[in-house]
Amino acid sequence: MTTVALFGAGGKMGVRLSRNLAKSDFDVRHIEIDPKGQERLKDAIGVDCVDQDVALDGADVVILAVPDTVIGTVAALVVPKVDPGTIVVVLDAAAPFAGHLPERADITYFVTHPCHPPIFNDEMTEAGRKDHFGGIAAQQGVVNALMQGPQEHYEIGDKVARAIYAPVARSYQVTVEQMAYLEPGLSETVCASLLVVMREAMDEVVKRGVPHDCARDFLLGHMNILGAVIFDEVDGVFSDACNKAIEFGKPMLMRDDWKRVFDRDEIAASIQRIT
Repeated sequence: MTTVALFGAGGKMGVRLSRNLAKSDFDVRHIEIDPKGQERLKDAIGVDCVDQDVALDGADVVILAVPDTVIGTVAALVVPKVDPGTIVVVLDAAAPFAGHLPERADITYFVTHPCHPPIFNDEMTEAGRKDHFGGIAAQQGVVNALMQGPQEHYEIGDKVARAIYAPVARSYQVTVEQMAYLEPGLSETVCASLLVVMREAMDEVVKRGVPHDCARDFLLGHMNILGAVIFDEVDGVFSDACNKAIEFGKPMLMRDDWKRVFDRDEIAASIQRIT
């Protein structure tokens, strides 16, 4: 049985992972220094936390379920204590990309992050349709990067990822740099920013007299059909009027050089700000 030491087990993400790992065939040891987190974990799945050194003794996999802002500090304390050949799992590409993980050639670094359930899906249950984050009832994809270590460790890391983010429909192997293009680049810098703009646009038409529920229904409905066409979910085309609106609207909303957010230096700067 593969032994997993889960750091940050009583945090928001840690409890999510602990619930799913409890359903797996991994032998899990939970580490949480915050008394409130320990209590939260006990209430959630009925387990007690153990001392860090006890958890690390013979652990095959170490998961660092801690915020990006402290992962460098935590890793500096934990990594020197793990056995050679241990797989250290990190849940976001930010710290690895920024170089915040200690150098140690005899261990594996594996990075994994959820795609979250897609907007277009075939969830058949109410729980699945309401699981927007993932890891409860809705199928989602996961993205993995074997930062360093033997390829056979990828299979173990992927098994861990499929357990902590279950139910998982697909997994994708990429590099750490490619994962950084996905987040913060694609998902946060671009997608989150544009969604905030769309919400602000909805609020603006409400200020101009459109009823709130009407504006929300209208926007979300159009996001559905427009997104289905743009992302090839359906075979369709926009009207001439819509294409003309895009032709004139996009230059008003977007800078000509907006794609520079994906320049490596811009990605690095973005990650530096959050770590």
